[in-house]
Amino acid sequence: MIYLIDHEDSFTYNLAHLLDSIEPTFVSNYYEIDQVKLEKSSTIVLSPGPGEPKDYPLTTKIYNKYKGKKKILGICLGFQQIVFCEGAKIVQQKNILHGYQSHIKVTNDKSIFKKNFNFLGGRYHSLKMAEPFVSQSMIITMRCVKTNVAMAVEDDINKVYGLQFHPDSFLTPNGKYLIKKILSH
Repeated sequence: MIYLIDHEDSFTYNLAHLLDSIEPTFVSNYYEIDQVKLEKSSTIVLSPGPGEPKDYPLTTKIYNKYKGKKKILGICLGFQQIVFCEGAKIVQQKNILHGYQSHIKVTNDKSIFKKNFNFLGGRYHSLKMAEPFVSQSMIITMRCVKTNVAMAVEDDINKVYGLQFHPDSFLTPNGKYLIKKILSH
């Protein structure tokens, strides 16, 4: 079972429907965590949402508790939450990209996706991860072709994956493929 933590975002149920088409998915608000279901889940997904990662201290605690014990996937704010927990700064980006489609490219040969794989991804964010970003086990694996902004991170050792873009958006035509590949890895 996938446990989807909802950060009260309008995209959460788009994401829930996508995930549920792959594996049974339970959704709860970030402030109403069902500990029994969370413990039973195989994967925790951190949803998109408004604000910054520092606004969600309970999500930070959940990430720190389950990192390395369960697969964790973060989308948009969830991506930012992951890298924030790993020491990254989250900053305002030059352009606000809400409903914007970008060309995204796999830039690392250690990715679960083939290096140079290029696709379209829907972006809905005004914040980004500041770089340089240094982590012992987490690597940046995808970038926006135009701006070079980090679009994905992977940590195969701890089974943590983050996507800054929205695989659940119609602006990401192969979003289900991307999610299936991460969940099956």
